[in-house]
Amino acid sequence: MGRPFGIPVYVSPSWLIIAAIITVLFQPMIDRTLALGALSYAIAFAFAVLLYLSVLVHELAHSLVARAYGLPVRQIRLYMLGGVSEIEREAPLARQEFWIAVSGPLLSLALGAGGWLAYQAMDPVTVVGVLTWQLWVANLLVGVFNLLPGLPLDGGRILRAGVWGLTARPGTGTLIAAAVGRALAVGVVALPFLFAWGAGSAPNVFGVLWAVLLGAFMWMGATSALRSARLRERVPSLHAGRLARAVVLVRADTSVAEAWRRRSQSGAEVIVVVDAAGRATSIVSDPAVQAVPESRRPWVPVADVARSVSQADGLSWDLAGEDLLAQLRRHPRAEHLVLGADGSPVGVLYVRDVNSALSRSGD
Repeated sequence: MGRPFGIPVYVSPSWLIIAAIITVLFQPMIDRTLALGALSYAIAFAFAVLLYLSVLVHELAHSLVARAYGLPVRQIRLYMLGGVSEIEREAPLARQEFWIAVSGPLLSLALGAGGWLAYQAMDPVTVVGVLTWQLWVANLLVGVFNLLPGLPLDGGRILRAGVWGLTARPGTGTLIAAAVGRALAVGVVALPFLFAWGAGSAPNVFGVLWAVLLGAFMWMGATSALRSARLRERVPSLHAGRLARAVVLVRADTSVAEAWRRRSQSGAEVIVVVDAAGRATSIVSDPAVQAVPESRRPWVPVADVARSVSQADGLSWDLAGEDLLAQLRRHPRAEHLVLGADGSPVGVLYVRDVNSALSRSGD
């Protein structure tokens, strides 16, 4: 939809669903206030747009503060239940996490307060008056809701930052904030039933559906945060050298049969083809070898079944943790050469092995 401050903004088609719901819900109130007939639908739709512009401003605050701390922002995405700033790295310090998280609600509340002050000086029974009312209410809703102290909401990130600052353990902060987020999700689902019980009436069907949708979003967000926290705790243990598979080095004119024999004899898992100077030029996969009939393997050069690689893009043996993941993101391939201290190929790292290590750690 645009690139404010150079940050791409995308709107999910699911936004049309919530825009339609908001329009239908607010149209009767707008019509009672302004008596505009069918035009009141347009004013009600304007509220849906203002609400999501408020969400966009809220997310921009997060993104700009993150960029001020040197954290790259991939994009902002608006969807049915709000928005998200896709910040590529976690804040390294608790205080940075706090300011990134709190900036959105603070700006929303400030805009809400400014809109309320402007509204006091207006005639409320005008289009401008109604739109101004919508503006400050939208920002108030966005600000207050996001301050609830549970993940995935901003209030949960603020709570996480506080626990992180007190304990020096970001994982503990995530666990507590996610637990509170799950409790809040259950509370949100229970609200329409509690209101109905207090009023002595049946719960509103639309209210129940909306509460279940919102509660499910909060529960899944908190669960995702827990899973991500478990993965992040193990990221420092990732090490290119330890995850790399052992290799056997062969020349390009070596037959497939001979290369396979050397692989088996050495206990290696991968065949790497090197040139006369010992630089890796290609990798041979097991399926490629097995695709050659056994009777022909003594006569087929291993170079004929190899995939080209560039040693210049190889990973250092001692690359680990976030640095390793960053390098894998910069060069998205299924396999990577691993180079020793002297620059020679000593292993092959498969991305699936990295993912398996993280998945096992995150169980």
